[in-house]
Amino acid sequence: MSDYTIIGCGDIGFRVAKELIANGNQVQATAHFEEGTKVLESAGIKTVIANFDFRDDVPDIAMNGQQVFYFMSPQGGGLSDYRMFNFCRLLTAENCPSKIVYISTSGVYGDCGGEKVTEETPVNPQTSRAKRRVHAEGQLQSKAEQLGFELVILRVTGIYGPGRLPISQLKKGHEVLRPEEAPATNRIHSLDLVQISLAAMEKGINGEIYNVCDGDHSSMSHYFMSVAEMYELPQPTQLSWEEAEKNMNPLTFSFLKESRLMSNAKMVKQLGIKLRYPNLEVGLPACRMVS
Repeated sequence: MSDYTIIGCGDIGFRVAKELIANGNQVQATAHFEEGTKVLESAGIKTVIANFDFRDDVPDIAMNGQQVFYFMSPQGGGLSDYRMFNFCRLLTAENCPSKIVYISTSGVYGDCGGEKVTEETPVNPQTSRAKRRVHAEGQLQSKAEQLGFELVILRVTGIYGPGRLPISQLKKGHEVLRPEEAPATNRIHSLDLVQISLAAMEKGINGEIYNVCDGDHSSMSHYFMSVAEMYELPQPTQLSWEEAEKNMNPLTFSFLKESRLMSNAKMVKQLGIKLRYPNLEVGLPACRMVS
């Protein structure tokens, strides 16, 4: 019997699993397809093949009494997260976790016009991807109330880290807004997100939501320009707002239409977090030194 289950074991999930195993715990995790099992199993993770896109492709996953991390993103398209729906079907009185930590997104707050955002800020999703996340949160909250397991939700900002930098986009000529026109955004280093996820499982208060970011507010333009400088790549072309609206990929431009200044005070205080990478100046160079 595993001590922990990880639903959606990508980069963050794999790093969390390795930390848990190093501390003597047993971990099972889901892989979307069979080819995704080899790396997980080589690290000592018991792997279950489960494609949550289709109801009939989700096997029974034993989770009774376990601590569960849910890292799987919603499917593309639609306003409902039916991957979460298929997961919640597995939760019953006979198969009830002790606690779930769910990674959501800060996008649920929508555009806040650069205003400070705390956990008390009402959700106001303005894109379909954010509406899917709000739907997922609601499904888990309903199941937690019904079955009585503990639930902690992490609303995470943009993730960067080893293997998660926009180098290929920059090489392809990714364009950015002029810095003076670029809205405020927030980020978190992937290795900090790992420690935050583990702390949320250990210390997170049942029913609470935590904003997850490094507390350093800059812009997407600053981020891309900083990565280009570190890797000695050509600086991205800067566009005016009007040029970006006409020329940028609509999905990319949709991220630029929302501005938030996320507060991480609750996360730091209640979860006892000391960030290793509190800003890009510290976090980006570390990406070269960590695999």
